[in-house]
Amino acid sequence: MAKSSKRASKAAPQFLEDDPSTGYLPGRRWPVVRYGLISLAISAILVFAVELIVRGDVAGTVSFFLQPLKPGWTTIVVFALILIGLDAVLGRSHQSLMIVAPLTLALAFVGHQKSHYLGDPLYPTDFLYARQIFALLPLLVRDRPMTALAMVVAIVAGLSLLVYGWRLWRRKVPALSHKGRLARLTLAVPLLAFFVSIMDYATFSWTRDRLQIIPIMWDQKENYASNGFALAFALNVPMAHVSAPPGYTDKAIAAIDRPQMTASVPDEKPDIIIVMSESFWDPTRLPGVTITPDPIPTVRALRSGSMFSPEFGGMTANIEFEALTGFSNAFLPAGSIPYQQYVRTPTPSMATFLKSEGYRARAIHPGTNWFWNRGAVYADFGFNDFKSEETLPPMEKRGPLASDAAMTDEIIREADASDDPLFFFAVSLQNHGPYEPNRYDNPTHAVQAPISQWARDSLLSYAEGSADADRGLERLIEWAKKRERPTIVAFFGDHLPPLGPVYVETGFLKDNVAPRKEPTPQAALDHHETPLIIWSNRSGPVADLGTVSPAFLPYHILTAAGITHPYYTGFLGEMRERYRVVDRNLLLTPAGEATPDWSRQKEIDPAIRDFQLIQYDMMFGKRHAAPDFFPETVDKVVAHMS
Repeated sequence: MAKSSKRASKAAPQFLEDDPSTGYLPGRRWPVVRYGLISLAISAILVFAVELIVRGDVAGTVSFFLQPLKPGWTTIVVFALILIGLDAVLGRSHQSLMIVAPLTLALAFVGHQKSHYLGDPLYPTDFLYARQIFALLPLLVRDRPMTALAMVVAIVAGLSLLVYGWRLWRRKVPALSHKGRLARLTLAVPLLAFFVSIMDYATFSWTRDRLQIIPIMWDQKENYASNGFALAFALNVPMAHVSAPPGYTDKAIAAIDRPQMTASVPDEKPDIIIVMSESFWDPTRLPGVTITPDPIPTVRALRSGSMFSPEFGGMTANIEFEALTGFSNAFLPAGSIPYQQYVRTPTPSMATFLKSEGYRARAIHPGTNWFWNRGAVYADFGFNDFKSEETLPPMEKRGPLASDAAMTDEIIREADASDDPLFFFAVSLQNHGPYEPNRYDNPTHAVQAPISQWARDSLLSYAEGSADADRGLERLIEWAKKRERPTIVAFFGDHLPPLGPVYVETGFLKDNVAPRKEPTPQAALDHHETPLIIWSNRSGPVADLGTVSPAFLPYHILTAAGITHPYYTGFLGEMRERYRVVDRNLLLTPAGEATPDWSRQKEIDPAIRDFQLIQYDMMFGKRHAAPDFFPETVDKVVAHMS
């Protein structure tokens, strides 16, 4: 009997079966497999619950997981790895669920409420603007008092249950061995690190592409719907934090030289009309290409210079941001989109200033108002109103999209109907890519080039759209010439068009898109310059501007209008005397002297540092610069609820 007892109490084989790190339960086999399957099952339930809360729709949530190529299954695996890794840190099997579940479910609930009340998904940057989240609470209490009460009860009950469960789990579940914890970390940490490394949407990832995680950063609602709440939230994490520039203090802001200039407008206030033409560029710059007749004769005759786009082939909102605010994307994280991540409170812009001087600030875009979050951003920029597809009268289409001619008609109609001086910012839509062959019936141009038939037809579609944009500008100029009121018209392309294979076949580029970091300053100019016109019905086109960043457009436009401002014509005017291009990868002086990779150098021009300090102060800091540089914004900062 003694032998039998000794044999019965003998430890199981010393590998996995007797190791509590595997989730071993006496008498059950395959503990490693069982632990992994349980972790996956828990993750699947948790991810499903998160999506259900955010979407508020059972059918939509089920559909998200029934499609095998959707990222929902990737999310489940990632959650399982997180749970396994945290189990190793906490020292108990499956105890990580008590941290991950409450956190993710709470984020999902806040995300659903934000989407319900503000029409926008939850971004990591929202936690930089906690006022926006807290602003939801009074709305919730007023609109759904019983829901608010249920929330309070649920939070109290949930916290109590969590504390009880945590203590019970620590008593009842055996601690993991060092070997088991190390095994979990060895599995989870490298895989999670690899996953994090492929989530930078600004760079292409073959693995991310195979997993069908497609960053849709220009349409965050679709981004969250397609990729799921967790992955879309993760895609936005890299842009969540903007560090203060070295030396940012109130004393540093006070030490910046104040321009000897105040805000002023002429007695006869000129109307200012800005047209940002979608993908407008000179296609005759393509090697070996001849287009007849000239698709852009008006632009060629009136051209003031070139705009240096910070983007290529897309990301229109980033060009808008610079052109309207006089700030620069060069001082923000690479790949960020300020319209999506950072504009959360009233932000100084030309609209803010001109409205304070009695102007009616209006914006128009024939697309939807949620695209690039324009509806909320334009409100924060100070526009009186924004007309989009939802509020514009039916607009005639040219090809699949609203025509430039119809948008020009709307600009003229609204300007003629306005008694107040008008600041008008218009973003066209017609020439948006892709440029499929035979986009337009009865084309009026011909393309000759040693390229494939498909590429020629695609280029012809683009050339026809460019010609329509040019004709829209011509009509606007002819109308403005007949006006008694002084009128300034600015016209520019936001970026080069996404012509893809056309660039490769003509030899303009080696790949379908330009590299983010160009090998030479000249290559950067070749791939980022778009035509710029600034014209006055009193003095004609402004000449010899050269190539300028969109951040300098407020300076040139207001100067042409005879308007002064301490920042837009004062500070930016002095900056323009030093640099004509301020890009994250390139500084270019008026004389053409280039400084590539300036941000990585030990010594940065103090003028650039001042530029960065003012921008950070007004966007993320304490707005010490407002009284001297943006006096019209003082005491007017509140979180938007648009």
